[in-house]
Amino acid sequence: MNEPVGFIGLGVMGRGMAHNLVRHGVDLTVWNRTASGTKPLEKAGARVASSIRALAEHCTIVILCVSDTPDVVAVIEEAIPSARPGALFIDTSTISPSVTKTLAAQLGARNMHMLDAPISGGSEGAANGTLSIMIGGEEDQVARAMPCFEAMGTTITHVGGHGAGQTVKLVNQILVVVNMLAVSEALTFAEAGGLDLEKTLEAVTGGAAGSWMLANRGPQCTQRDWRPGFTIDLQLKDLRLVLDAADELGVPLVGAGACFHLYRSLQRNGLGSEGNHALVKALERLSGIEVGKQAGA
Repeated sequence: MNEPVGFIGLGVMGRGMAHNLVRHGVDLTVWNRTASGTKPLEKAGARVASSIRALAEHCTIVILCVSDTPDVVAVIEEAIPSARPGALFIDTSTISPSVTKTLAAQLGARNMHMLDAPISGGSEGAANGTLSIMIGGEEDQVARAMPCFEAMGTTITHVGGHGAGQTVKLVNQILVVVNMLAVSEALTFAEAGGLDLEKTLEAVTGGAAGSWMLANRGPQCTQRDWRPGFTIDLQLKDLRLVLDAADELGVPLVGAGACFHLYRSLQRNGLGSEGNHALVKALERLSGIEVGKQAGA
């Protein structure tokens, strides 16, 4: 890939994605709000920009992986004055679909381009380059960015116009949280029934009840390993976006709404930095049953 690429946001997901771009030979420049986060990328061969504007001045493709809608807006507004004509902004964050459409229109008026390309697959997928990427935007810009997408993911789908990628990501998040609620209920039930949780997971993971969340987060729950692939704080932010969009569309989301309130109770109890699979702790508090107690002892 001949174009110089910039990457902004080296958090839990971004650092793995940026490392994979370097491994695939991309001419990469990085910037992170916390400067220390750039050190591993610099060691791996990336340049470090002194500012967002300096990065945008040098790079014709700019990838964002930041926390929330206001962060994306702030980064793009900061970058626009120094960005080159024809520059492409790729937002891999999860943000409001309606704001995405507004940003794409603003960039288009300046002869610049935008793709909304939110990601799924957890920190494991980011590190291994196996993310699912849902892309909204112009087909020619998707083709232009494909070498970057192929370095970061394995399931790459152009789902429609601007905002469609973000809407599909919200579909993904509904499935993730409701599935995690099912995993949490099932494990609490199994614990109450005196079952061997490891054998129970072995028995059901390969059948009709199997899922990514069950296979990857179920064992973490039974081992009481709350390290995040995706934090409660970020999951709760995404659920706010889901419920806001559902309200605009007039769609009832009973399961996702319940998950929102359970996650919020955990956040208010200081657990926001734990993995989103810690949803099981909300059910533990309701039931008085601790999943995997002996495994975690």
